[in-house]
Amino acid sequence: MELSLLMRLRIAASVATGVVLIGILAWPLAASSEPLNAVRAADISVGGLIILVVLSFLTGLIGYFVSWPHGREIGILAVPSGLTIWAVRSGSMSSLMQLNPAIEHRRAIYTSFTLDCAFWLALVAVGFIGVLLAQKIMSGSRKPVKRKKTDTKTVQYLSAIIAMAGTVFITQFCIKMFAQDISFTDDKLGAVISQPSIGQIVFAVFLSFGIAAFIVKKFLDVGYIWPAVATVFLTVFAVNSYAREDVLQYFVQQWPSAFFVNSVISVLPIQLVAFGCLGSVTGYWMAMRYNYWRKHEMK
Repeated sequence: MELSLLMRLRIAASVATGVVLIGILAWPLAASSEPLNAVRAADISVGGLIILVVLSFLTGLIGYFVSWPHGREIGILAVPSGLTIWAVRSGSMSSLMQLNPAIEHRRAIYTSFTLDCAFWLALVAVGFIGVLLAQKIMSGSRKPVKRKKTDTKTVQYLSAIIAMAGTVFITQFCIKMFAQDISFTDDKLGAVISQPSIGQIVFAVFLSFGIAAFIVKKFLDVGYIWPAVATVFLTVFAVNSYAREDVLQYFVQQWPSAFFVNSVISVLPIQLVAFGCLGSVTGYWMAMRYNYWRKHEMK
């Protein structure tokens, strides 16, 4: 079940669509006059947000056609691939904290992160809607594959809930393990860690969600949608666990802005969504490939 050269070209074309339309052409919508500032949906104008929604839809639509006839499987990569460019060009969480040293500002920033994460994920969802519309347009050229559904609705909902909860548990543990930087012991918190580099964040988030998606596909037989949705719940968990009022008060008094109680809270929402979605899709297909290998190659 190796990827053919043509399949690799289709994947590259879908990724390139997102990189060009969102990552490069739409960058002025998110670019800040302050180079250290982080990319946040809250800092983009209403008009800019509307343009992003339209662009995400078009990106998914075009991503389907450039990767046809496997657009349904590959087109979903287009929007998160574009967001990765923003995620890499963005300032870090520590720079955002440096620009907002007052505790009330930091509290407001962390409070906004859930909606911020939900917006980036919504862009990915809008891109997927574009993929589905393109699939409907091309339905005359290719009959849709009918998937067998043997589970009841209750079982499907329960599997989705378990998949999201499992993803939050796995990713918060793995990101902490993979995104390592200088750490110091602390009498109250046990240890604090400095801001991981962008390379560490890319590696940690992508691999963590890839592992989670692989596991939930293997044992629950669910798709990549639920691990991707779990990015929002991981944000909620991280903010409520590692950015509580008492922790913020303590950090403002004792530690510089470049330090965090856990590396999970040092990851920006756009970084979590962009690399988390790509990792979820990759982990899902790796599980599919593993199942295929188990079925055919071990006979």
